[in-house]
Amino acid sequence: MSEPSILVQRRAGYRVVTLNRPDRLNAFNDAMHEALRAAIDEAEADEDCRAVLLTGAGRAFCSGQDLNDRLLKPGEKPVPRESLEKYYNPLVRRLHALPFPVVAAVNGVAAGAGANIALACDIVIAARSASFTQSFARIGLIPDSGGTYILPRLIGEARARALMLTAEPVPAEQAADWGMIWRCVDDDQLIPEAIALCEQFAIAPTQGLALIKRALDASATNTLDQQLNLERDLQREAVMSPDYAEGVRAFMEKRKPNFRGRKAE
Repeated sequence: MSEPSILVQRRAGYRVVTLNRPDRLNAFNDAMHEALRAAIDEAEADEDCRAVLLTGAGRAFCSGQDLNDRLLKPGEKPVPRESLEKYYNPLVRRLHALPFPVVAAVNGVAAGAGANIALACDIVIAARSASFTQSFARIGLIPDSGGTYILPRLIGEARARALMLTAEPVPAEQAADWGMIWRCVDDDQLIPEAIALCEQFAIAPTQGLALIKRALDASATNTLDQQLNLERDLQREAVMSPDYAEGVRAFMEKRKPNFRGRKAE
């Protein structure tokens, strides 16, 4: 029997989800998309899950779409694929909408849609040997999976435009310097750092973190007045959470809070 294309480890308060097609540099095919969607569904349905760590097996995070699924036979005409509408776009939307943080631990090559899926996560930590490549131009395609939206907002239009037109790779250290990712760490520290972050989120006020995600997502298109109003409305929600009351009590009592997380919703 072949190995599953997605591996899931259930840990206290969070899950580790590993893209597991190392022989194909964890490139996506339809079966892997379906398995990843199921893993995310299960994590969201489990109120004890308060974070997800997404990483890749072997020497890559994800090299994007498996082009073996796109090879044309001699004389065959290309047909527009529905994979963006069916798989990639829902995945990016889902990562943004999940009611808890998603941490990407980029352990090697992140190329094409693989790079943009990593950047769609809430926090990106990369191994020093990792790299990010908008490789679409090499085969005559445009960046997808949110790349033309997310990347300019992270590093500015000038850098994003050049990376997309030239398809040059960005080493992890440079990505961190540019603000493309949160942190670059030594290879042997990647998973320990990512796990420590998820363990922090596993005892955090999850409902408040979900509201932070909502506020940040809306800020990209809101006016200042719209964003101020949204902050007001979301803060009202946050104040009504049992975790806010627990946070205040713990502060006054000079102790660590015991947040209920998603059970507080």
